[in-house]
Parts: sequence; C-alpha cells; structure tokens
Amino acid sequence: MQNNRLWIYRPGQPVPGKKYVLYWMQQAQRTACNLALDWALMAAQDCQLPLVVAFALTPTFPGANARHYQFMFEGLADVEQALQKRGIPFVIRLGNPPEVITELARDAALLVGDIGYLRIQRAWRKQVAENIDCPFSAIETDVVVPIRLVSEKEEYAARTIRPKIHRHWKRFLEEPLQNPPACKPLRDPPKSDIRIAAGIADLPIDRCIKPAETFKGGQAAAQKQLSAFLRGGLATYDTDRNDPANNLCSNMSPYLHFGQIAALDIAKQVQAAKAPTEATDSYLEELIVRRELSMNFVYFNTGYDIYADAVPAWAQKTLKKHAKDKRSTLYTREELETGQTHDSYWNAAQMEMVEYGKMHNYMRMYWGKKVIEWTKSPEEAFQILIEMNDRYEIDGRDANGYTGVSWCFGKHDRPWTERNIFGTVRYMAASGLERKFKIQKYVNRILDANAQLLL
Repeated sequence: MQNNRLWIYRPGQPVPGKKYVLYWMQQAQRTACNLALDWALMAAQDCQLPLVVAFALTPTFPGANARHYQFMFEGLADVEQALQKRGIPFVIRLGNPPEVITELARDAALLVGDIGYLRIQRAWRKQVAENIDCPFSAIETDVVVPIRLVSEKEEYAARTIRPKIHRHWKRFLEEPLQNPPACKPLRDPPKSDIRIAAGIADLPIDRCIKPAETFKGGQAAAQKQLSAFLRGGLATYDTDRNDPANNLCSNMSPYLHFGQIAALDIAKQVQAAKAPTEATDSYLEELIVRRELSMNFVYFNTGYDIYADAVPAWAQKTLKKHAKDKRSTLYTREELETGQTHDSYWNAAQMEMVEYGKMHNYMRMYWGKKVIEWTKSPEEAFQILIEMNDRYEIDGRDANGYTGVSWCFGKHDRPWTERNIFGTVRYMAASGLERKFKIQKYVNRILDANAQLLL
C-alpha cells in the first residue's frame, strides 16, 4: 500500500501490554477492498495481537433518518457476517463516536481508522486523537487518488483538478490489493450494545422518512448492482448517461456514500469489463475526477453547506444583483417538498427522490436550478436544496450532494449569458429537457413505479 494514503493523527509506537489492535470502521463500511482494514490487520500481525473492529453508531447524525439508518444497517449486517467468517470480533455501540472509540482504545496497543472529509467526520477524528493514549493512524480508502496528493487548495473546476488526478491515477489503479490473513483470536472481546440482526426498530432515530424499498444496502447488494450495470449499461454510458428516460445509471452513489463499496474496486472492475474506451473513460471521469473534485471542495472549504462560503464570489454578486427580479411563480417549502408545482418534469424528479431515495443525476441539476427560480432569494433556495437533498437522498449528507447543490449556484462552473433571476449563473429550462430527451418517458416511468409501490 502506498504511504500517500496514510494520515497520522497521533504518532508513536504501539503501547505494550495491551489486549488488541483496534480498527475504527466508520466511513469504509465494508470488508472487501478496504485498505484501512488491511492496514489494521497487518498492524495486528506486527504487534502479534488480535484485531477488534469497532463501529460507533450515533443516532443523531445531522440530516439522517430511518431511510439512511436502514440502508446502513443492512450494510453492517454484511460486515458482521464477513468478519465472523474471518474470526474477527465486530463491536457496534450506540453513542457519540469519539466517546465510544476513546473508551475502546483504552485496551488498544494502537488505533487504525479510515478517512471522512465532512466537518463532523474530521471533528470526530480530531477529538479521538486528543483523548487517547495510543498511536492513531488512518488510511484514505474512500477515493482512488489521495486528495492531499492531488492538490493543496480548493480547486476551481474539473478542468483544473483533472490533470492533477490524471498525473497519479494510473499507478493507484494498478496498485495490487493485499489480502492479509486473519490474526490471532481474542478470547474475551469487547461486547456490542446493539444487535444488528434486530434492525433499526429500537433505535432512538428520526423516523420522519420511511426507508426506501428501491435499494438494499450492503456490499453484496452493491456488487450485484455493479455487475448488472457492467453487463447492461456501461457500453453506452458515454452517449446515454444524461438521458433520464434511459435510466442508465450505475446506482453506485448510495453504496459509495456509506463506504459499502470502494471507488477503487469499481474502477478496477470497469476497466476489466472491456467496454468501449469512450464509455470507460466517461464513467471513470464521473467516478474519479468529478467525485474527487467534490472531496476536494468539502475538505478545503469547510463551509460547503453555507451559501456565503460555498457559492463563488462572482455567482453571489450576479445573483444578488438580480435578487429582486420578478419571479413568475413562487412556491412554499411544503409545495416543493410534496411536488406541487406546475412543472411535471420537476414534480417527477421530486417524487423520484422522495419515494425511492435517489434522483437521476441530470434531473438533480434541473431540480436545483428550478428551486432558485421559484423561491424568494438564492439564500432560501440554497437552504431548501441542502435540507431536502440530505433528508430524502440515500446518498445525502455527502460531498457529492453538497457539491451538486453548489454547482446549481455556479460552483465549478463559469459565467453564462446574463438573464433574469440567474444573472450570469447557468440556467436550465424545461424546453431543454424536451429538446434533448424523451422526457415524458421519464415522467411516466416515475409515475408508473410509484403506482406499483402504492398497490
């Protein structure tokens, strides 16, 4: 494994006389292609100690509800089963993650973790490092190319980060995956206080949104979804991916969000699929360049969900200039949330998100642009979009989601022809959907699928 992936939070040598090496699984909720887990296993072998894998479950993660916890629990059930087969204890405890991990680390010779880029994830790791006595290192396993190797600043756009990623990505894609053997068993491992098999029924979580029936969580489900895409969708991805009527999506984003599959694993399988070069390149552009641009954004701009910080200065200026422009239609938050607008295309996109937990990528751009047009101010639109995306999307509360919302306001884009309300921020119209796609086919697909759910 290349050392560029290593983040040292608390340096030092393993503490002698301890019971185990502790791997704190948080972002990378999987056992397959998990470079952090592999590193922890090798560290346990070096220390001649057992390995314990721990997951700390907070019931109050900002924006999360039963939809997200259900999907996550299905994935954790996969993890528990896979670790049991390897003889590795899996401990899951309810509580504030820094407190849970600090407690478990008291008996650890060293702590190994994975990397998250959001404010809360970084704060957790910092707090743990400040309150434990053993060394703490983490492995960056959520991206193909480590973000700090790519750039030392917030990048302006895909065109500025692309050559920096391309400079490195070949050697990371060719990096051989290690499969370290399981280490010695632990006679009396720490106990869980949650039974994964019991599901989310007794968890003190927000139940405002029901779990989505469309997607099942877990690394097995992720692989099944990916295999179907490689067989039936990858070959024409470059030409068909933007068409909502085709629904040509890999549907990897929920699994990537919870770390139930690795971007590196997906990239290797896409390359091995031997699809046309144009299709493969198009998919890797989205998976690596665009996705890792979003990681760059949230890492170097900690105000990624705040209008004043996330939206570029040129866009704020032009939107402010046109803030008092007359809106032909204004909708309340409730009307937007329930899909009660005059635009059947937008309503279908909202229904897709609310009912199924995932919206087609192209429609998500149109969805965001229209909320700017239909609300009193860009600041109000930004807040509504952030909150709805986090609440309903299985892959909400994610670097990609925050970047996608900010893109609607000009982030990673350039000025266009000036117009009402938007100023020089890019505009999207229903007529554009009609010109490019058989958009009514998309609407019918969503309506038909929703009718089936109601039967």
